[in-house]
Amino acid sequence: MLRARDVRLSYGDVHAVDGVSIDVGPGDFVGILGPSGSGKSSLLYLLAGLKRPSSGDVAVGDVALAGLDADALAALRRERFGFVFQNHFLINYLTGLENVRTGGEGDGAALLEELGVGHCRDKFPYEMSAGERQRVAIARAVVRRPGIIFADEPTASLDRPNAESVTACLRRASRDGALFVVTHDESILKGATRILRMEAGRIGAGS
Repeated sequence: MLRARDVRLSYGDVHAVDGVSIDVGPGDFVGILGPSGSGKSSLLYLLAGLKRPSSGDVAVGDVALAGLDADALAALRRERFGFVFQNHFLINYLTGLENVRTGGEGDGAALLEELGVGHCRDKFPYEMSAGERQRVAIARAVVRRPGIIFADEPTASLDRPNAESVTACLRRASRDGALFVVTHDESILKGATRILRMEAGRIGAGS
């Protein structure tokens, strides 16, 4: 489904990602752990095609991302990927349900209820708490059941019960695809098929 071969992301002499290779198939749930600055988010962005590697290659199925121009890469991300960012990126003049519907077709209202924010369907983002905005953004990311979901600290603004609800929702949404979760909280990675521990841009021993 997705593979990376010896990918690197360098900024001058600094190597944010330094020679990572990984193969991920349908049904995989990959957790990415590590301290701040270890390269977790940079690796996620490389795998998702949000950044181009300095060297190495990433492919989704038979499609090599390096061979796609900017428009084709954007189309692939839109059609096959779902994203949960640390910043919610909701549209302030749209209600919660309208924001979810910008992610594609699907039962957005049911997702909001599942995530405990059904009461936010008619609210605007500035009327929501940080945790509510995050859960609305998660509903938007998974509403069309994308093939691969990339989540960067999806539970950072949430208490334990809501964090567990979000993780369960992400797992259900990615059941036939793959899920990548960057987090500092290893407890939300129960059921992960693989955990990558990043150290100075590399996957640590035992990952």
